[in-house]
Amino acid sequence: MTSQLLPPLRSSNPEAMKRPLLGWTLHDSIVIARSTILASFRIPEALFFQLIQPVIFVLLFAYVFGGAIPIPGAEPGTAADASLYRQYLMPGIFGQTVAFAAAASTVGLAEAMQKGIIDRYRALPMSQSAALIGNTFANALRQILVLTVLSITGYIVGWRIDAGILNAVYAYLLLLLFAYTVTWVGAYIGLSVPNTETANTAGLIWIFPLTFLSNAFVPLDGLPGFLKVFAAYNPISSLVLATRELFGNPTGYPPGAETGYWSLNNPILYTILTCGIAIAIFAPLAVRKYRRASRR
Repeated sequence: MTSQLLPPLRSSNPEAMKRPLLGWTLHDSIVIARSTILASFRIPEALFFQLIQPVIFVLLFAYVFGGAIPIPGAEPGTAADASLYRQYLMPGIFGQTVAFAAAASTVGLAEAMQKGIIDRYRALPMSQSAALIGNTFANALRQILVLTVLSITGYIVGWRIDAGILNAVYAYLLLLLFAYTVTWVGAYIGLSVPNTETANTAGLIWIFPLTFLSNAFVPLDGLPGFLKVFAAYNPISSLVLATRELFGNPTGYPPGAETGYWSLNNPILYTILTCGIAIAIFAPLAVRKYRRASRR
């Protein structure tokens, strides 16, 4: 398995070695991303559980909890209310699912550290940052398959795209941007923990509060004051609200209403800004942590 993850990265041709550093970084990152994605398909059990978990969340919230969660726009307890909640729910499930990409990045890098794969990378003539760039990019790309399965599941339970295909494409791209962002956070955590067992906990312990203290599953109006402020500026809330608007799904607010929070009045812009800031902070931290770990 390890040898399959570490293909030759560079040509021995002296002329090829003159390529600038950015060229090597891009080339090596693509190779690492490709090998990481191929390796995930060689473990179908892990891929199956990665796909089935969000589907279970859809079914639980749509058919078990959904009837007890009122959404503005329909009379509570009616069939119309249940249908409206499923429209409201699916962008929340999308947001939760891409946020969980951080956990995969955390566990994957912690395992690579524990098994000595990081040392193997160090021995190869490759860009030192490429291992992280390729790994995080691969984790984000895997979400395309997950989002596809979720979209089909959502369609089966009654979810629809009502704002046009182009806006839907923008929504999916925003979800993938967020997935790529949280994989950098997960990468930093994975390189900071001592073993895989700790990574399993550390990779999820900060994601669960963020996803449930958001508008992913319930409107924010029912939250206490201080939690409501936190949830309003939670990037997952802005991501979910932005995708609801782009998909044309219920937002939990009357059309044109002001929420009282800049982040929720401008959810697309706020999501892009927070993603850019998070990558600017955690990507250099993760690369530095990786280089220090490689020198041990």
